[in-house]
Amino acid sequence: MSQTPSQNAPNAERTGRKTEIGVVTSDKMNKSRRVEISRLVPHPKYGKYTRGRTVCYAHDETNESHVGDTVEIMETRPISKLKRWRITRIVRLGSQRALGGEGESAVRDATS
Repeated sequence: MSQTPSQNAPNAERTGRKTEIGVVTSDKMNKSRRVEISRLVPHPKYGKYTRGRTVCYAHDETNESHVGDTVEIMETRPISKLKRWRITRIVRLGSQRALGGEGESAVRDATS
């Protein structure tokens, strides 16, 4: 019985899975994040663009993403009732975390 290439190489590139980029809006759950994907949708008749959003629940195994972070999520098998996505990488840190990191280093330098 022959194996497919994806079974032979465990680190093979995944194909046919959707990836989206969105912003984390809730990190209150353990290993789960609520991610909003914003989009502009033209009105069918008038053509004016309106804002639309899609809410996805994504799996974050290490709890490293937080509110405000821009993340890339990838479609995966159903993990729970709502989770069908997982976070693959953090594209950009949120403004609160970025500013918080600067303040900590300045305080550390002042006390030394």
